[in-house]
Amino acid sequence: MAKTYSKLRGRITEKFGSQKEFAKYLKKTEQTIGAKLNGRSDFSQSDIIEWCDALDINALDIGNYFFAQ
Repeated sequence: MAKTYSKLRGRITEKFGSQKEFAKYLKKTEQTIGAKLNGRSDFSQSDIIEWCDALDINALDIGNYFFAQ
């Protein structure tokens, strides 16, 4: 079963308004962000930590955002 990142997408919109602004904040390309959210590129442990810090996601909620199916 494929992972879904709809909750993560919602959090990005809530905190940054768009993927573009989120990408700018992380100093990444929109393509990099999109590839991860569309399942074309995997999240590394450091990606998850960086995204959680930027999006104010509590460590206890990581599963809800990054491992939902």
